Amino acid sequence: MKLRHLCAASLLAMSSSAVASDLNLDTLTVQSEFKELSKNLSAAMSYKPVAPTEALSSGLLPFGFDVGLEVSSTEIDDDGIFNTAFDNDAPSAIIIPKLHAHVGLPFGIDVGAFISAIPSTNIKLSGYELRYAIVDGGTVIPAVGIRYAATSLSGVDNYELSTRSLDLSVSKGFLMLTPYAGIGKVWTSSDIDSSVLSSVDFSQNKLYAGVNLNLGLLNIAVEADKTGDYGSYSAKLGFRF
Repeated sequence: MKLRHLCAASLLAMSSSAVASDLNLDTLTVQSEFKELSKNLSAAMSYKPVAPTEALSSGLLPFGFDVGLEVSSTEIDDDGIFNTAFDNDAPSAIIIPKLHAHVGLPFGIDVGAFISAIPSTNIKLSGYELRYAIVDGGTVIPAVGIRYAATSLSGVDNYELSTRSLDLSVSKGFLMLTPYAGIGKVWTSSDIDSSVLSSVDFSQNKLYAGVNLNLGLLNIAVEADKTGDYGSYSAKLGFRF
């Protein structure tokens, strides 16, 4: 019970400290700063699994579900660039609340999606994933899966950011606890309509690890992610069955 309350309080505290100003890239005039900002935003906005590798349909039921409220927090590398982009009201971190859902289908296939609107900003974000369990896993053997995911940022004038990612992950359950980890790559298109700046495309390596705690229907997951040079931390509270 204490763990449940602690996780819920953490989610509320993180979401309440989100950015309090609109993202405005018309204020940026230096191409190198735009690319650095884009890399930082990509690390924050790219897909975070916050779930173990094992297929949701690997239990007694042919289908499975994982639904939860999630918050991710990504560090900011250069306060000066963000201070310019957020009209002199730079956040201390990029904090994104999400409604996240996964559905487990037969044959080891899982699909997932999330939607997000960062409070007090013009930033909206959505994403989806398709994952296949190469190895189902069992009492001794860990589960191994491959995931394709994509995200899209909208709501910002004259600017769009989209990511695509591919990763390989592994997990192994121990009673109610399931640690997991993965490695992959994120490809980003940062498109701006500007007479001063040019759109950029780039890729960044991705590493992540987390742990899932299942208490019957109640499910708690936490995850640490390193995309490029930027670290992110995520927590999710919901139901998994």
